[in-house]
Amino acid sequence: MPARISKLVSDEIKFSRSDGSYMRKIDLKSVVWRERKHYVSQCLNVDVSSYGATKKEALENLREALELYFQDSKAAKPTIIEQPDVVSLTLSHA
Repeated sequence: MPARISKLVSDEIKFSRSDGSYMRKIDLKSVVWRERKHYVSQCLNVDVSSYGATKKEALENLREALELYFQDSKAAKPTIIEQPDVVSLTLSHA
């Protein structure tokens, strides 16, 4: 069964320094779809994904993965995604 994208969500990640003096907010877009018995969540702005038994769990796990990604990648700049469209493509291959 092919994976179908079931939900597009916008999320905001907040960061702060250990002394609490700086907070960075990042608006991110992600998609969630079901693959067999798990849900997969993938951020469209950076190459980070996760999964879970439910959509909610997949998104919570994605949030945690994104927080770790941006914590470790000080210079990381996400690609700006304004209004993504979900489209179908049909390929013919040998």
